[in-house]
Formats: sequence, structure tokens, C-alpha cells
Amino acid sequence: MKPIVIAAFTREGAELASRLAGRLENSRVFAFPFGGTVFEWAGEWFPRAAALVFVSAVGIAVRAIAPHVNDKTTDPAVVALDDAGRNVIPLLSGHIGGANDLAVRIAEITGGRAVVTTATDMRGVEAADVWAVRNNCAVENPKAIKSVSAAMLDNLPVGVAVTDENLSPPWPVTLWLRPRVLVLGVGCRRGVEKEALGAAAADFLKGAGRSPLSLKAVASIDIKRDEPAIVDFCRENGVPFLTYSAEELSRVKGPFLSSQKVMEVTGVDNICERAAVLAARNGVLLRSKTVYPGIALALARETTA
Repeated sequence: MKPIVIAAFTREGAELASRLAGRLENSRVFAFPFGGTVFEWAGEWFPRAAALVFVSAVGIAVRAIAPHVNDKTTDPAVVALDDAGRNVIPLLSGHIGGANDLAVRIAEITGGRAVVTTATDMRGVEAADVWAVRNNCAVENPKAIKSVSAAMLDNLPVGVAVTDENLSPPWPVTLWLRPRVLVLGVGCRRGVEKEALGAAAADFLKGAGRSPLSLKAVASIDIKRDEPAIVDFCRENGVPFLTYSAEELSRVKGPFLSSQKVMEVTGVDNICERAAVLAARNGVLLRSKTVYPGIALALARETTA
């Protein structure tokens, strides 16, 4: 879990930052000067933090983050507030990154006000990307957000598709939101190359007609918990790697494909299907065991019930 990092530049600011850190989970305070510059600090933490909070003038924050701003779907939240905590201003990633919500939380702690300037928030309209974050959806085509938000503000029809399936766009401008409801079950030989696993997973998901952005986890047996290819795949795709014992997998009920060889090696007759269904909270098996060289994959989906 990425931390919230808080930078302060005055004694009053450092005291306020410490108070915030006591109320904000997984947060750290950096009181200047502590070596280096604010620009170096921002460069170090911008890719590593969930949020950067500047207890400073807005200008300091803007200049510090300017070289690192990249994309609204990946940039961290950035918030600035004065050292009395009167005005709390979200500067970057207000919706997907959560800066607007963080500013409101900070203002509640300081007794100040959150100065939110995004148009949808000012008009009391829930933006599509805010809805996506709150409902655990990935945004596939963020460039469509602007068009959809503008239509919502003008009270016009919008095209938003919330599905894990790969479908033809139903509207001329369609914002695709991908609910994170899929679990990829994996079994593989020891030392399989990560490129091979990545290519197999891409082909498998394409064949299943499902978006890779809807992956919520990868699952396997516990003897694979340190398998480099699977660990790297999960890190690169931003999903957790869940593992289970042979006993836990054996208790999962379902019409699974059985392999005597797998049973002899691992103590359970099927890994990928059982692990996928279990990690999907006993969900529905969407695609059964499919074998690639040295790799077996299966796909399950969480049920809504």
C-alpha cells in the first residue's frame, strides 16, 4: 500500500503535519530542511506515494511536482494547505487519485475548508471517474472522461459501459469502466519465463472475451508463492497474488478438470481452476483450464450475490 507523504516547511507547518499523520492512515512527515531540496523530495516520492501533501504555499507544490506530472490515471493525489490548515486545495488527480476526497478529510481534521474546483463537484454531479473509483472499476479510456463529464454537466445523455466483457462500443463516445471482478488462476512449471506467462495470459483473456483491466487478483497454490514470473506479472498489473494450500484447494467444490500428474506433484488434482474459484469467493468459472507450454490458466468471476 502506497503511503501518504506530508512535507512541511515551518515550525507551525511541521506541528500541523504531525497532527495530520496521526489521523491519516499510512502517512509520513518530512519537515524541511532534512537534506536535499523539495524538488528532489517530490521526484523521489511522486511515483512511490498515494498522495503528496504540501503544508505550504501552492506555488511551492506546483513547482515541485511540475516535472513529474504525467497522466491522470497514474499520477498521485497532490494537496496543498496553509500551515494554519484554513484552506486545503487539491491540485492534482482530484478524482481518480482521490485528491478531492483527501482534501475534504484534511479539512475535517484542521477545521478548515476544502477548496475543490472541479466542475462536477462544484455542480453536485458525481463524475464518472469518481464513480469508477468508488465502485472499484478501472478506467480503460480516460480521454473519454472529458466528453462524458461535459455531457453530464449539460444534462445530456452519456455513454458509459460498465462491464468486464470486450464488446463493440454501443455509443459514438463510450467510456469503458472495467469492474475488478476477475481472478486468473495459474499453474506453471518452476522457472517459467515471465514473458511467456504474460503472453499466455493476454491470449487467454482475449480468448475469454474479457478485459485484463478487470483482473482483481491472480491465484495459485502456496508452493508457487515465490514464483518470479507470477510475482512479476502481478506487480506489473497491479493486482495481488493469492495462494492457498493443497488442502484448501481440495475443499473447493465444482466440476474441475482432474490431473493425476498434478495430484502426485502437489497433492491436489487441479490448481488453476480451484484457485481461481476460491479467490473469486466461490465465484463462477468463466473459462476452464487452458494449457500453454509450461502454463495452465483458468478464469473465474465474482458473483454479485
